[in-house]
Amino acid sequence: MSNGLIPATILTGFLGSGKTTLLKRVLTEAHGQKIAVIENEFGEENIDNDILVMDSQEQVIQMSNGCVCCTIREDLRSTLADLAEKRRKGELDFDRVVIETTGLADPGPVAQTFFMDDEIAESYLLDSILTLVDAKHADQQLDTRQEARRQVGFADQIFISKTDLVDEGSVHELTHRLKHMNPRAPQQKVHFGEVPLAQVFDLRGFNLNSKLEIDPEFLSADEHDHDHGHDHDHDHEHGEHCDHPHHHAHDDDVKSFVFRADRAFNAAKLEDFLGSIVQVYGPKLLRYKGVLLMKGSDRKVIFQGVHQLMGSDLGPKWLPGEKKQSKMVFIGIDLPREILLQGLEGCLV
Repeated sequence: MSNGLIPATILTGFLGSGKTTLLKRVLTEAHGQKIAVIENEFGEENIDNDILVMDSQEQVIQMSNGCVCCTIREDLRSTLADLAEKRRKGELDFDRVVIETTGLADPGPVAQTFFMDDEIAESYLLDSILTLVDAKHADQQLDTRQEARRQVGFADQIFISKTDLVDEGSVHELTHRLKHMNPRAPQQKVHFGEVPLAQVFDLRGFNLNSKLEIDPEFLSADEHDHDHGHDHDHDHEHGEHCDHPHHHAHDDDVKSFVFRADRAFNAAKLEDFLGSIVQVYGPKLLRYKGVLLMKGSDRKVIFQGVHQLMGSDLGPKWLPGEKKQSKMVFIGIDLPREILLQGLEGCLV
């Protein structure tokens, strides 16, 4: 990394989805890369510690003190600070960090740790959140556990494991369901954790500017979205594009919607509106992200957030002949879609 920051990846997913398999695979395949692994698992989950250390010669730091959402932030913060310090002193040598969270964790606080603490922010770059979904048990887990739905909502990249154990129709339905919850995370089937490293690391899911240069399709929302005539796409939730009869069985509380507008935003109004939205709905907002056309600026403004933490950044200039348009995607739990859409509409020039 040219800027000297240590890339960090958060690996999340439900119990049994194959996180450890994927992790082991990545560690053994990471030729020439030294990876520090931070594990945060509940007691009985700590079975693979010895194997990981033996296989990969990595430093594994085990954190077995319960739930990430309450206690781990400080633990994680001090662990990350400690690792960075040892690396600076030359006591430890590693190129990147992978944090494997427990199957019951909300990745939000883990992600927030990278932005809340100056020391961490100066040492690490949060690269992406990877979520592993077990095709065989996904429907039941998504139906019964909000944590599973949250993990899907947070993902920058979704890996679907165990697709060989279910029929193709079920996999198709699952990918549809996940797409509704999180249109911005690419999905990929994995077999026994066999994932090329290029699809695991340096995805730049959180790194605003480069994401747009790397992936021009960023925020094209739904591949079925032909509705480009309107300011925003209302077909997204109603599923007119779904050709699958069982598709409406799931009305998940984690939903996404996209806002598009060709008119520019008034910066002050937008800042006020988003500020108040984040104050009120922060805990229910999982991820939100956008490329914005601002009045008076010849550059794209790129913004994103996790829960209550919101940040924006000046992006590249709008190119001559490029269609100038704001696009935003919000992923959250029972978000008041109309309030948001109307509010955003009211911030346009």
